[in-house]
Amino acid sequence: MSSSLPEPEGRRRGLFRTKTVEESIRDTEEPEHALRKSLSALDLTVFGVGVIIGTGIFVLTGKIAKESAGPAVALSFVVAGVVCALAALCYAEFASTVPVAGSAYTFSYASLGEFPAWIIGWDLVLELALACAVVSVGWSGYIRSLLDSAGLHLPQSLSGTHEGNFGFDLLACILVLVLTAVLVAGMKLSSRVTAVVVGIKVTVVLLVIIVGAFFIHGANYQPFVPEPVTGSGGSGWQAPLVQSLFGFTPASFGVMGIFAAAAVVFFAFIGFDIVATAAEEARNPQRDVPRGILGSLLICTILYVAVSIVVTGMRKYSKLSTDAPLADAFKDLGHPFWAGLISFGAAVGLTSVCMILLLGQSRVFFAMSRDGLLPRVFSTVHPRFGTPYRSTIVLGVVVAVVAGFTSIDVLAELVNIGTLFAFVVVALGVVILRRTRPDLTRSFRTPLVPLVPALSVLASVWLMINLTAETWLRFAVWMAIGLVLYFVYGRSHSRMGHRDR
Repeated sequence: MSSSLPEPEGRRRGLFRTKTVEESIRDTEEPEHALRKSLSALDLTVFGVGVIIGTGIFVLTGKIAKESAGPAVALSFVVAGVVCALAALCYAEFASTVPVAGSAYTFSYASLGEFPAWIIGWDLVLELALACAVVSVGWSGYIRSLLDSAGLHLPQSLSGTHEGNFGFDLLACILVLVLTAVLVAGMKLSSRVTAVVVGIKVTVVLLVIIVGAFFIHGANYQPFVPEPVTGSGGSGWQAPLVQSLFGFTPASFGVMGIFAAAAVVFFAFIGFDIVATAAEEARNPQRDVPRGILGSLLICTILYVAVSIVVTGMRKYSKLSTDAPLADAFKDLGHPFWAGLISFGAAVGLTSVCMILLLGQSRVFFAMSRDGLLPRVFSTVHPRFGTPYRSTIVLGVVVAVVAGFTSIDVLAELVNIGTLFAFVVVALGVVILRRTRPDLTRSFRTPLVPLVPALSVLASVWLMINLTAETWLRFAVWMAIGLVLYFVYGRSHSRMGHRDR
């Protein structure tokens, strides 16, 4: 059927050969490389909520209210949610059309070609590995704090690297290894563990919203949109790229402050795209994956807006702390129990975030391995559990070691730029695949194409250029390493390349 269409011919153009949707789906049916289908729409939604809601809901809301938007931070979350929704609509179409592991990597292979697919796959490996390492270190900090409160103290040498003191973060390392074992044991077990963890942290969030509502004072919302304050920006490599290129200095507060804050709180939404990496393991991916992506994004947006309204109503935005604003707000009002509950919810929440990031990373690695761009040995699934156990174990050990020696402030922004780059590629891919394969069955269709994908690209690029020049430089170095690996190994071992010879 597809041999008469222009798309299969396009795949034979060297670096930009594409892998047809039919070929991608056919590869999922190979017994040794087939993932077990066990996930429902509810499982996928839980995964989405599990990875999106982390410390951001407890920390970022108050921090951005104090520094950038005031009480109008609630509107910043709405703006960020709309930007993510544009990307989510594109992901939903692709995931329902190409229900194959790998997310943006697989989508790129079907639309843009092998070389762009490698680039985005390499980008995703970096994004998810560093994100998991960063989150596990944050989890370790919460657990150490709870242990300290109970009179138990870890040696400095096993508490990570802090303030120039070198150390190994034992708790972060152990967390990653335990979650790796859970992922190897099967997706259904992973989804059950995630469901319990997500249930706990969503309950904590709802309790905080309900209880906090009783301490809201209307005067704290005045003014809702504070007067604008011109920012000083950064300098050198620490300056946002938009400032270095165009001399544009970001502003705080006012209407522009709402949008500037949206560029920051956007990163609290990162993770909904992980749902797409599990498309191959969904029982009915054409229906359930779009529901999981859009449902988890909607739930988290509502929770973020509600929390931001509560925290700015409990305390004047200018008096909020930046480290733990919601917990400190309850402490200042004489309610340490609720402050402790927030810390507990944050620690529990980060557990599911780590696990789902590991899940996404192993599935991208698995898909690249199955295509021959990475060693095929990593695409063999476990005969009993039906999981890509080799890639999961190898990546889990690597992330555990990185987490043990990582300082989170250096790596966090690399996660952000990697995610936004993936958003751009997926949006472009939707438009291209609509033109090259109009015959494909699309259970979910992105509305208003090409307008919605174009808006998604513009919004993502705008957020990317608001990141520092130093982040762009590190990202470029990682991409350069990826180019070398592709031309040294991936290009010559590509299964598509062998088929074309």
